[in-house]
Amino acid sequence: MTAWQDFLMAHGASLDAHGQLEFPAAPITAASGCQLYDLSQFGLIAAQGAEAAEFLQGQLTNDIRELSDTHTQLSAHCNHKGRILTLFHALRLGDTIYLQAPRERIADSLQRLSRFILRAQVILTDASETLIRIGVAGDSAPALLAAQGVPIPERDYELAQTAEIAVIRMPSIQPRFELIGAFELMREQWIQLAAQAQIANIVDWTRLNIQAGMPTVYQQTVETFIPQMLNLQMLDGVSFNKGCYTGQEVVARMQFLGKLKRRMYYAEVESTMPPVPGAELYVTASASQQTDGWVVDSCPLDAGRYALLVVIEIAACDAGEIRLGAADGPQLLAVREPPYGFADAGN
Repeated sequence: MTAWQDFLMAHGASLDAHGQLEFPAAPITAASGCQLYDLSQFGLIAAQGAEAAEFLQGQLTNDIRELSDTHTQLSAHCNHKGRILTLFHALRLGDTIYLQAPRERIADSLQRLSRFILRAQVILTDASETLIRIGVAGDSAPALLAAQGVPIPERDYELAQTAEIAVIRMPSIQPRFELIGAFELMREQWIQLAAQAQIANIVDWTRLNIQAGMPTVYQQTVETFIPQMLNLQMLDGVSFNKGCYTGQEVVARMQFLGKLKRRMYYAEVESTMPPVPGAELYVTASASQQTDGWVVDSCPLDAGRYALLVVIEIAACDAGEIRLGAADGPQLLAVREPPYGFADAGN
């Protein structure tokens, strides 16, 4: 048990069947105005050293040189076939580059990245307990944070900082922010915010990610997707002029010479069983000999109804019914492009 977990459990949290922190469930309504989230289900890798940026430049899909005091980015670590191992949210704080991903992917990512350090002057460590991360979302979130002296970024993925706290604006249908800082400061932030905001669970944060069209790669979907399948070229998650990185040849060939056959959509489904990342999809009109698609992410909307991000064959999606789990499984509903659209898809 960490100091942060002890603190939250003293303020109403408990451990669920999977050992994850959760708070008493309460419906989120417009009247609540603002929600407060513990984001400790995400982990952090810290990259330090004189050659940290150069090292990551040769491993990740995005241009690490563009990280700054005001800019963060999505960036994927791929295998040599261009399949995503881990999708990171990368940011620079001082001389350290941090890579955030689901905590379940941190240990394996550290191991894989460390294989390529060789003589590079870079140290990679698990910093998941070094910095505490909390989320704040809702129409009143900017005013609430500003009242506490927290800087407010204006654009998605923009970073604002003070000497003690970093704030990232996250894509969402409502104002949404991630706050990052040391334990003592974040403990005080939590106490002050909890007095005015409704405490919500990580599943509600996941729903905001899904509604914004923000993909996550979980353990079940490692090496399933190339970056373009997850729309990363539309989310500033891939640089096509940065030079070489692991899997770059496959990713670049798809962008400039190939034709993208699958991409990510928003969808909903009514099901008696919760859909899970990696679950297969079936399209009635598909003539493909391969899997028609997969669930990327899922969260409940109402009893028996779920919001999804799904990767589906483009042609099949336009032509027939899409079903979950089997050819006679539940039919996907409300299938549509994510909020940022496909106008700049390129393929």
